[in-house]
Amino acid sequence: MPLLEIVRTPRASLQAVVTMLDVGKKIKKTPIVVGNCTGFAVNRMFFPYTQAALLLVDHGMDVDKIDQACIEFGMPIGPFRMTDLVGFDVALATGMQYLENFPERVYKSMLIPLMTEDKRTGEASQKGFYKYEGKRKASPDPEITSYVEESRRISGATPDPELLKIDNSAIAEMVFFPVINEACRVLGEGIAFKASDLDIASIFGMGFPPYRGGIMHWADSIGARRICTMLSEWEMEYGQFFKPCSHLLERAAEGLPLSASATKTMNNQAKGKL
Repeated sequence: MPLLEIVRTPRASLQAVVTMLDVGKKIKKTPIVVGNCTGFAVNRMFFPYTQAALLLVDHGMDVDKIDQACIEFGMPIGPFRMTDLVGFDVALATGMQYLENFPERVYKSMLIPLMTEDKRTGEASQKGFYKYEGKRKASPDPEITSYVEESRRISGATPDPELLKIDNSAIAEMVFFPVINEACRVLGEGIAFKASDLDIASIFGMGFPPYRGGIMHWADSIGARRICTMLSEWEMEYGQFFKPCSHLLERAAEGLPLSASATKTMNNQAKGKL
């Protein structure tokens, strides 16, 4: 991975950070400075990526359709192919970390645990969301249908006929708007110091399509108000996983770009009081 996250703790000196930035460049990495939290910046920001995809499957969408929508959007691989690649053991371990730290906004799908019980653990076992033959050649596996049905039964989710009518661009929005929402939390909490750092992290850390300019740049091309509106609608339909965070709500209400500095936000608030 070309990205290097340099975690600055409260006791870290400025010189230590400068030294690490220099080290990052010498080892041919693209460094960004971030604060300390579960997942740091890039993994924290992107944990809703796979969770949104799992939610869509529980509500009736096909695994391969979601992956294809993300590839059409510009990602190198979709969330399910990525999970197969890293392995279900890693997915379960990281999922538990997010559940412990952010229980109110984690979508609790049983699909991966059910498949793991039957020793379907991803590419390494030649069976995960896809089946594998030869050199990483993935093909759809009809056997996962039974796991999907059981996951729906346990979660109480039912297929949504309206969801099945949406096109690939709308699927990509349902997967990536929660990522934007979490990126706003990362920015609002000061884990990332500026939106452009999250753009860099998304491109060099998660393969976000460079031609879209990074996750926050793409978000600003859509607008905070539309993102906030769509998340609120999905929250009403599918639950708290989609609930817009305060940082996003504030930017939407003020008509500000998500990449606007905190100073600009405070200036806008001051003008509103005059």
